[in-house]
Amino acid sequence: MYAILDIETTGGKFNEEGITEIAIHKFDGQKVVDKFISLINPEKDIQPFVVKLTGINNKMLQTAPKFYEVAKRIIEITEDTVLVAHNAQFDYRILRTEFRRLGYNFERKTLCTVDLSKLLLPDAESYSLGKLVRSLGIPVTDRHRANGDALATIKLFKLLLVKDSEKIIVKETIRKESQGELSEKQLDIVRELPNKTGVFYMHGKDADIIYVSKSTDIKKKVNQLFTKSGDKSRKLAKDTKKVTFEETGNELIAILKEHEELLKLRPKYNSIPKKRMYSHALCKTKNDNGYYSLEIKTYRECKEPLGLFNGIFSAKNHLYKITKEFELCEKVNGISEARTNCSAFDEGTCKGACIKKESHETYNNRVLAATTKYNLNSKNVVLLDKGREIGEQSAILIKNGSLVGFGFCDLNYQINNIHILETLITPMNGTRDANFLIESYLRKKRVLKTVELN
Repeated sequence: MYAILDIETTGGKFNEEGITEIAIHKFDGQKVVDKFISLINPEKDIQPFVVKLTGINNKMLQTAPKFYEVAKRIIEITEDTVLVAHNAQFDYRILRTEFRRLGYNFERKTLCTVDLSKLLLPDAESYSLGKLVRSLGIPVTDRHRANGDALATIKLFKLLLVKDSEKIIVKETIRKESQGELSEKQLDIVRELPNKTGVFYMHGKDADIIYVSKSTDIKKKVNQLFTKSGDKSRKLAKDTKKVTFEETGNELIAILKEHEELLKLRPKYNSIPKKRMYSHALCKTKNDNGYYSLEIKTYRECKEPLGLFNGIFSAKNHLYKITKEFELCEKVNGISEARTNCSAFDEGTCKGACIKKESHETYNNRVLAATTKYNLNSKNVVLLDKGREIGEQSAILIKNGSLVGFGFCDLNYQINNIHILETLITPMNGTRDANFLIESYLRKKRVLKTVELN
């Protein structure tokens, strides 16, 4: 017997969401024999993006029953069943959390139609519920409402049962009761962790560090590691006796710290970074007409790299980006193969270097601005960003184009006085890999402020 369900929530922080709607269909493998569908008053506001997605708003839920009023019905309809859901880990976690708030330990076996679809429909372009059922010709109404999604999941599950000629569902995919859920010891560990950005360390029985990772939500990441399937993940969860952490306030410091810790500690459950994390570089040459030309080469071919990349696609994307941002010429940069002027000139986003209309001195100055904005070469700067608490700033110190270290400041004069700043800095290895990590971050995201040092 199966209980096919879907849950809509308020959104919000991990393990703080509330249920807004639930639909459960008790299914015997052939037909639905019982069902329970209800809006739920979560006793908290719904996130605006969820209102837009589901159409469920706070006003609709004012007279809806609260979770404790329907809890008994949920227990009864799911008793002696396997819970089936599209992304079952999410729905099961939400139910477990709600019952835990009532002091009740809700446990059921679970089955995930995402996992099943990947096994039995390996050629599907997408495994999101909406796209998957559409590709299979399964009609779906009331998308992103609990009952609409639950009915679509029933139809998908029926199809999967038919396709399951080797009885994978029965023999292999039904999870054990404890799989995908936290033990009491793990619950205690997760409960003590913050929903903050930083680096965490998982310790084995002798307090040795067996796994290191960074996250913008430490609690959520550790919870996911404890509930992840796979032999390696189960061994890690079993061997972890304690988790410690260091808040960093922002993601860039977490990235740098994680990289350095992996190389230094080499934990048994981590993959250690390659000796060189980048493969390609942005290079500059001067063409016959005196214009600087930018091109992508392998790192070994580039004598003076102006940017480091872990693949040719990310490198080319960056070249396209700065060509557009600084109104550079697509033909000079090898993006366009036009015989005369490039198409960007016709559109007014190229000033005519392709037909020698713009002076090479003016053009080359923009090239230099483009290539210096996103790299650290020879720079003396402090990258300021959020600290670990309100009123604190983080500082990453770069000298002569190389990482010196990071620290935290409460006052501006600590930043403006280089001697004081250097005493607050925790040293880090200023390797080219560290530069690659910083430059990669700055190409995608912004820090609060960059201060040039005299």
